[in-house]
Amino acid sequence: MLVLAIESSCDETAASVVRDGRLILSSVIASQIDVHSRYGGVVPEIASRKHMEAIVPVILQALDDARVSLDDIEGVAVTRGPGLVGSLLVGLQAAKSLAFARELPFVGVNHLEGHVASIFLHERHPDFPFVALVVSGGHTNIYRVSDFGSFKTLGQTRDDAAGEAFDKAAKLLDIGYPGGVVIDRLAKNGDTGKIPFPRSMKNSLDFSFSGLKTSLLSYTKKRTTPIEQNEIPDIVASYQEAIVDVLVGKTLRAAEISGTARVVVVGGVAANSRLRYRFHDDAAKKGIEVFIPPISLCTDNAAMIAVVGDHRLSRGERDGFDLNALSRWPLAFRQEDEKFGS
Repeated sequence: MLVLAIESSCDETAASVVRDGRLILSSVIASQIDVHSRYGGVVPEIASRKHMEAIVPVILQALDDARVSLDDIEGVAVTRGPGLVGSLLVGLQAAKSLAFARELPFVGVNHLEGHVASIFLHERHPDFPFVALVVSGGHTNIYRVSDFGSFKTLGQTRDDAAGEAFDKAAKLLDIGYPGGVVIDRLAKNGDTGKIPFPRSMKNSLDFSFSGLKTSLLSYTKKRTTPIEQNEIPDIVASYQEAIVDVLVGKTLRAAEISGTARVVVVGGVAANSRLRYRFHDDAAKKGIEVFIPPISLCTDNAAMIAVVGDHRLSRGERDGFDLNALSRWPLAFRQEDEKFGS
């Protein structure tokens, strides 16, 4: 099946053409980083307007790059949620319009399931079941994944997501945006053990990063002298290590608890070089196999939405044109997965 997919849950307008849920024929992403960088974070209203400007050119570019026309498309998939409602509605309405005009089947896809499914676009991907860490600017969740559409939540954030913790730290230190990218780069020249930042909720699979942010704020306020530029690498390396320690430790523990020797790490923060290294290194010591997509598939993209869309469309599933966007949309699980708890 040839699927056209659209993703617009936050600040990237993306479209992709994927064949049989595996082969990417095109993947086009229009980023809004330059627009939002002056604010130190995504401004929802601005994001929505930028999606409106970019959605048609991005779709046309995806078709052109794939060397196909709308006549060749057999189904349309689009992110329905979770995300910024205004942003989601732009992509959703575009998908509905195409499906209606061309009489094509269409489905709305959960953005988080799309991230998990991104691993199947890589040559090396796991068999079911596996444990997945979805870690991004808006989400930090651990799931036991039994099949497409079958998820059991093992751990989740109680406050901020890991990506948000990176962005807020970068804003506090005034080192640039997006925070995760800047911190990853600067931390490579820093001492990961220089500052003993806290690791919270050690006896749980849930996450909390609010205390870590407060600790960084306290560190800056207690200083008697301004932070020098040559101190920044040590500060961000120590801060990053606190986040990485928690993400890696809890995810590998979740795999052991659920009796699964396969771990998938996806989402924007999965592009972090220190996180990728620590997962492979720590997991090898425990005999756990780790799967992480290439960086191009970690950040928001439409190809991952096409994977889930292809699976649902191939099974004959369809959504109606009254489908609405959802700012919150937890992943579902099947009854037989109840026995796997945290």
